[in-house]
Amino acid sequence: MNPSSHDFDLFVIGGGSGGVRAARMAATRGVRVGMAESGRMGGTCVNVGCIPKKLYSYGAHYAEAFEEARGYGWQMAHAPALDWQVLKTNRAKEITRLNGIYEGLMVNAGVQRLQGHGRIVDAHTVEVTGDDGQATRHTARHILIATGGTPFVPAIEGRELAVTSDDMFDLPVFPQRLVVVGGGYIGCEMASIFHGLGAQTTLLYRGEQILRGFDDEVRAFAADELRKAGVDVRVGCDVARIEAGTGDTRRVVLANGSVIDADVVLYATGRRPNVDGLGLADAGVQQADNGSIVVDEHFATSVPGIFALGDVVGRMELTPVALAEAMALVDHLFGPAPGKAARTMDYDNIPTAVFTHPPIGTVGLTEAQARERFSDIQVFRSDFKPLKHTLSGRGERTLVKLIVDTASDRVVGLHMVGADAGEIVQGFAVALKCGATKAQFDATIGIHPTSAEEFVTLREVSRK
Repeated sequence: MNPSSHDFDLFVIGGGSGGVRAARMAATRGVRVGMAESGRMGGTCVNVGCIPKKLYSYGAHYAEAFEEARGYGWQMAHAPALDWQVLKTNRAKEITRLNGIYEGLMVNAGVQRLQGHGRIVDAHTVEVTGDDGQATRHTARHILIATGGTPFVPAIEGRELAVTSDDMFDLPVFPQRLVVVGGGYIGCEMASIFHGLGAQTTLLYRGEQILRGFDDEVRAFAADELRKAGVDVRVGCDVARIEAGTGDTRRVVLANGSVIDADVVLYATGRRPNVDGLGLADAGVQQADNGSIVVDEHFATSVPGIFALGDVVGRMELTPVALAEAMALVDHLFGPAPGKAARTMDYDNIPTAVFTHPPIGTVGLTEAQARERFSDIQVFRSDFKPLKHTLSGRGERTLVKLIVDTASDRVVGLHMVGADAGEIVQGFAVALKCGATKAQFDATIGIHPTSAEEFVTLREVSRK
């Protein structure tokens, strides 16, 4: 079939971070681009993920700041109180503003934006069912699936009484008692945020330690800090069922028979690829057991002409990863921008943060991963009370950790638990990407007094 006979050169299903970036970058190459999105533009990150989460995290930190201020001489005439409705309203205004910006990006780039649910008919045809129920068909030389992920709740008794992370930002009433089931980054962030906002918070995780996949020392340190802050973290804990309590309350019955009463039960037990109703099976698109779409190094699926990227392929479920994948795909399909080299996707040394209180920042290998990969490593670490808390009265501590390959002296892992960890680790991620050595860290002058300077003043090997 001649490409010119198609309606579009690229048709994108999904208006989240990856889909928007791919559509916009492709349009700048002068090709015809269409996009279908059934919800609000911006996807999970803008609407129910990164952005509202970070806004609420900022809000939660104010409660800590009010308490800390006393140690610095500030007197509070009245106890501050959270107005949940004001926080929700202001968040909603900002998200609506961002929705408009994302819509504008499509319009200004010349992308034809279709409001509705996209379904793949065949390798070059997408059917879009609009909000009015009317369906239209569109042909494309290439189809991109960028539909993201969706929260997963296991089939336990009473699951309909629980909420997911999608619901947390707009709860009708602020929960005085919150139970979070799940010890991944979403569960830990929500526990921190809502505890900071004033909820009595219990976090339940069936594994032996929260934050599976992160460095073991970081996991243990973060769990201790959460407990010190007042979050009731319980590991090795299974939920048997959820029951309705009096009024709108809930009762969480554990496998050991104990009961926890709550106003809200949040299930943060992972996410699944958002693939329902896409017609993948009929089109012959191969999927993994968990539903994620199987793709090659160029994000091509098993069907020529159909591509997928972002959370729906289940590699690294991070917004900046989806953005980078989108740019690599566009360069592959339509060539790089004039004067630029074609981009490819490298999943090594991708930094990430967990916005718990205190936050976690990490880049590179965990200690366990480094021990598997290298014959000899050195671990440098320090934990300390930050200068701020010498007067604030809080017992919060900070952990910094470097993992070094002894043979090459390269720093292969860098981890932090402490204030501004995400901001600090982003900078050091550049150094790791460039292959920085421990000697180069040692030769770098620190900025004093900061927590970040600890990374360039670590001299004593903690263990080999």
